[in-house]
Amino acid sequence: MNTPPKDAPLSPDIAAEADSPEETTNRNARVWNVLGAVVSVGLVAAILLQLGGATTNALRMILRLPLAVWPVLLLLYLVQPLGDLVIYRRLWNLPVAGFEALLRKTAINEVVVGYSGEAYLYVWARRMAGSVATPFRAIKDVNILSALLGNLFTVGLAAISATQLKTLDLAQRLGPALWSGLVPVAASVGLLAFGSRVFSLRPKQLAFTAAIHTVRLIAALSLTVLVWRMSLPQVAPGVWLVLLAVRYLVSRIPFLSNKDLVFGNLMLLVLGAHSSVAELLAALALVTLFMHLTVIVGLGIFDLVRGLRTPADRDAARPGSTGTSAP
Repeated sequence: MNTPPKDAPLSPDIAAEADSPEETTNRNARVWNVLGAVVSVGLVAAILLQLGGATTNALRMILRLPLAVWPVLLLLYLVQPLGDLVIYRRLWNLPVAGFEALLRKTAINEVVVGYSGEAYLYVWARRMAGSVATPFRAIKDVNILSALLGNLFTVGLAAISATQLKTLDLAQRLGPALWSGLVPVAASVGLLAFGSRVFSLRPKQLAFTAAIHTVRLIAALSLTVLVWRMSLPQVAPGVWLVLLAVRYLVSRIPFLSNKDLVFGNLMLLVLGAHSSVAELLAALALVTLFMHLTVIVGLGIFDLVRGLRTPADRDAARPGSTGTSAP
């Protein structure tokens, strides 16, 4: 088995299984640049297609958002990739430069289909370290724990706001579509029962990952409610609690793309097109889409500029390189 490259950005746990050459050839680099460009163009097209259904009222609501809401929205958007960065730095010794891959993963998960971002992350990790099994095991365990904790939060929110949820009459309006989100919740019980056979990471790694996921979920929940309260302070806190439960139920529906947009449109259906709350939720879903678009386009431009560098410049700028950093 080949020895791992000295300047591999990931930890020996991944690089130990490396079978790729020490240096990526210029031909492979061009192939990856082309594939990256194709993926970026496809994601931009998907986002623009989804933005095509934006309502005038939702766009007007975006313009009426308080200025103080925008930094909170940015922080809310970064909660997921920042949590992933902390986790994978512990599991893989992932360099900070890997944050761009985690940003892409977040955008792909939301714009395409759930867990497609994890497939991208696996390909990226395998390319960077030449590993096969270790990235898959880590990504699998990280996402199982994320799903388990997300399901627990969903059950808790649904239990707290059960009475108010009945008043929305969601079961009659949507039938099994919404409640299919409870299927992963039920599956979590089975995963817990066979945890020793499902998980591959060591207990300490699992405990650390679960702790970061818990902090991430609490932070995302708190920032979401803060954005809602800052945007419409006249709405009672109990209303936000009910909507938060519905949002988490929607997020449990498997293989659903852009769940924020689905949630916003759902609230327009349930609360009415003239409801200020529904307009706000639809507007925030569009803002999130704009953020995804900014991430994909921005990183695509960055990749294009990076692809124009000479091989020597790319080697010097690579994380962990012993050479001089690029200016």
